[in-house]
Amino acid sequence: MKPQDLSTAARNTWCPGCGNFSILNAIKAVLASMDEEGYPIENTVLVSGIGCHGKIVDYLNVNSFYSIHGRTIPVATGIKLANPDLNVICFSGDGDSLAEGIGHMIFAAKRNIDITLILHDNRVYGLTTGQYAPTSPPGFKGKSTPAGSIEQPVNPLDLMLSAGATFVARGYSHGIDQLQSLFKEAIMHKGFSLVDVLQVCVSYFNMYESYNKRTYTVEGNDITSLAEAKKIARSWNYNDLNSPIPLGKFYQIDAPRFDQAFSGTGPLMAREDKISSKLESFI
Repeated sequence: MKPQDLSTAARNTWCPGCGNFSILNAIKAVLASMDEEGYPIENTVLVSGIGCHGKIVDYLNVNSFYSIHGRTIPVATGIKLANPDLNVICFSGDGDSLAEGIGHMIFAAKRNIDITLILHDNRVYGLTTGQYAPTSPPGFKGKSTPAGSIEQPVNPLDLMLSAGATFVARGYSHGIDQLQSLFKEAIMHKGFSLVDVLQVCVSYFNMYESYNKRTYTVEGNDITSLAEAKKIARSWNYNDLNSPIPLGKFYQIDAPRFDQAFSGTGPLMAREDKISSKLESFI
């Protein structure tokens, strides 16, 4: 299978220069290569939410589900629990998952459910033409904050590391080779995976020039150290326009998964069997 085999006839309506194009092309290449390697495309399900990112499933000839705003993760969780053999990939915007859906995001990481979340982090509500978002920097001037936002932004990587995610990474829409590598590793990882993508919105928050100067790839870090991963994640100072922005894989460990409990073989199911046996002894 070639990446172009996954294209559809749907007309692409993203703005020219949108960072979503990089994510689309990267995931096409990854899914096509995985199909060639023995992971059939029919065993993959995509879930998207509401926002510019959501259109990605229109442009991919892959099993998919449109969820309502902030609800990509509950849908993905249900799909994974119903059929643990599927590869389930969520595409969600920073507004989608870090505003309405932030509770779902935290619990998915806490449970270590085996799904992959690709976060289209453009730091603005692009579909509704420029309101500030949960990851917008302080002072962001948009239609809802003409004098500048006074809120501190959410750090999605720090949040997910604290919640229990077992794979955490960050990419950038000007680095498609790195995106392909991170996407594939995240999908192959057994557990909750987050890839936070700095996906630039050229229309309402064009950060290409800034990101091109400030991003760098972390190398030689201990990906099994939670403390080191948190240190890297927190090293980006959102208040400083000159603060370096680390990219790469920050954290990856193996841990029991929530979906294992429903396959009849996992540690949670074994624990429930013991509890059931004790209860029966009292009856």
